[in-house]
Order: sequence, then structure tokens, then C-alpha cells
Amino acid sequence: MKVQECVVVNDVVRHDARGPALWDEIIVPEEVKEQLANQALLSLLVRPRSPFVATALHGMCTLYGPPGTGKTTLARGLPQQLAGYVSGREVRLIEINPHGLMSAEHGQSQQRVDELLGDYLPSLAADGMPTVIVLDEVESMAVARSAASLAANPADVHRATDAVLTALDRNAQLHPHLFVVATSNFTKALDEAFLSRSDAAILVPLPDTAAVRAILASTLNALAETYPALGRLVDDDALAEVAARAVGLDGRRVRKAVFQALASTRATVIEPGRLELNDLADTLQAVTDQQAMTAAGGRDAAQ
Repeated sequence: MKVQECVVVNDVVRHDARGPALWDEIIVPEEVKEQLANQALLSLLVRPRSPFVATALHGMCTLYGPPGTGKTTLARGLPQQLAGYVSGREVRLIEINPHGLMSAEHGQSQQRVDELLGDYLPSLAADGMPTVIVLDEVESMAVARSAASLAANPADVHRATDAVLTALDRNAQLHPHLFVVATSNFTKALDEAFLSRSDAAILVPLPDTAAVRAILASTLNALAETYPALGRLVDDDALAEVAARAVGLDGRRVRKAVFQALASTRATVIEPGRLELNDLADTLQAVTDQQAMTAAGGRDAAQ
């Protein structure tokens, strides 16, 4: 696989661009959004004016937390939040899928990582435009070297992780207009030296009751544009009680549970507006119970 194929998005985002408001649609604590936006803006405004030896800023933030909490969506929505504050009012968004970089062939992973991060990405942003680079599930390329003995080829794991660190150091000094947002579901699998290069590590947590209710309301409101009868569920005070049953689920599962509830009977498949809160509550309870059983099975296997 060529490193160019690992770049799945390469777009320029304007501050006044129309389109999906990812930043607003993703439901996470406001302090998470604020910290990420402020950290990125600080990096893009200060680093080009200050030497690396003085700031020690690498221009990187790590978003970590359980799968399905909105880390990647949040990172994708970041450029539009920044564009209004930078020269030219444009921010480039580059998204990387790093899984294709790792190879079983001796030395290939290191070469691909070095080529992608050290050469190809800087070339895409050679015009100096402020650029947000999203490294999704970065644990696949910055594996903890302390655990490399468990891998099939620990020497190559070391080399690949070393290449990541070297590229980050080089880009921090030579390309201060780059800001990397790395996402990870498994921070224990990340190399400590990689984490130390993050200017901030931000936890994106599982949604609490209020957030679950907001996710349910957002999903139902979107469906209500086509099936108006569903709007009554959003206005029902009992929706908060239903949401409480889903605490412990990630946001993605909560959204999908709405459609799972619709699929539970042929009647609601044909006429979604017939969905009742009891149907949704039963589905969320079933999903929660299933997750608990899966987690318990995993713990038993580990023991």
C-alpha cells in the first residue's frame, strides 16, 4: 500500500463554509471542545512566532476514551472552528488512516511511517496554510515499545514507533503550521514517548444522563423532519428517565439504539411515527444488558 492511499481526506475548510456542522452535532462536554479548540489555536498562532526550544510544543493533541464517544468526529469538525481566527480564514484538513502503514516485511513499516509523516504530509501543506492532521486510532503506529516483546516482530515495532517520534520532532521544528489530533481507544497501548509529545491529552468520556438524553433528542429530531410524530417523544419529560437506563453506553450505540427500537416491530418499520418511549426504553435496556454480559465474559476470559 502506498502512503498516499493512507490519506483519506485532504480538504480546505473555510470559516463560512456550509455543510454538516460536525462540531455542533457531536455531543460531548463543552469543556472538551473548549480545551481542544484553544489548544489547537494556541499552537497555530504561537508556534510560528516562537522557537521550539522555548515552547517545547509539538503541535499535537491526543483525544482518548472509549470507542464511539465522538473523538474522530470532533477532530474533523475542528478546522472550521479555527478558520475564523487564522490568516486567510482557511484551514486544511488532512485525515490519515494509518492501518495500511504497518507491514510484516522487515523494515517496511518504518520506511512507510517516515515517508508519510516526514515527507508526504508536509508536502501536502507546503503552502504554509494552517493544517489539522487527524491520525485516527494512532495506537496502530505508535505502539508501546515496552510491550513489543509480545509482538510478532518487536524490532520492527520499535523502528516504526521511533520513526513516528522522529517525524513529530522534525515537523514540530520545521512546520509549525501543522497541528496533529491523534485519537486513541487504548492509551495503554501507546508509547510513553509519544504521549509525552502531546501538548495535551484530553479524555472524551462516555455520555452521562444529560448527554444521552441530548443524543436521543438529536436523533429523534432528525427523524421527525420526515416522521413528525416522533417529535412528541422529544418533548416528553419521561425521555430523561429513558436516558438514565443507557448510561454506560457510548454515543454511537445510543444513536443506533433508536433505529434498533424502530426495527423491533414491523409496525414501526413501516410507520416510524408509531414508536413509543417504552419501545425505546426496552431496547436501551437490552443493549445495556448485552454490553454488561459481554464485559463480564471478557473479564472471565482474562482471569
